[in-house]
Amino acid sequence: MEKLTGKKINVAVFISGRGSNLKNLIKYSKSKYSLIKIKLVISNKVNAKGLDYAKKSKIKHFVRSYKNINISEKQILKQLSKFEIELVCLAGFMKILSEKFIKKFNKPILNIHPSLLPKYKGLNTHDKVIKNKDKFSGATVHLVTPKLDSGKIILQKKVKVSKSDNVEALEKKILRIENKLYPEAIYKFLINF
Repeated sequence: MEKLTGKKINVAVFISGRGSNLKNLIKYSKSKYSLIKIKLVISNKVNAKGLDYAKKSKIKHFVRSYKNINISEKQILKQLSKFEIELVCLAGFMKILSEKFIKKFNKPILNIHPSLLPKYKGLNTHDKVIKNKDKFSGATVHLVTPKLDSGKIILQKKVKVSKSDNVEALEKKILRIENKLYPEAIYKFLINF
């Protein structure tokens, strides 16, 4: 990565769980190579562990339950506008954004998915890889479109699946590459955007 000078763009990261990719993106955002400033973290779960990383880094955070998708998405769009968010990064966000939300936001949304798309869209990807005895799996960063896990692929990394791998072992292996892949994909996307 080469160092680029200039204004960093405002990013919101959406999470639902432990936030390991968020933690890594926060670290990346503080590096001299970063093109992003994380201004907002949004979660659909009040007890998401990842919110601790937002608090520690003094990043504004916002929780919406998604009991009513229309109300939640309206409130989230308000926050994205208030914080002048130019890019959304989904990092283990376990809700599907509506077509209306994607159109209204009208700026890029990236997602990291734990498979080599277009293979294994949706949930339980590691399970499917193990059941099908695939030799490789991996992670993909792609643009979000209204069609699930079908947007343009920005970057992929693959890992070898060992015969001894179970779902948990494969998940750990892929999470390690996700942490490196997401910042690289964001950088690649922004310098070519």
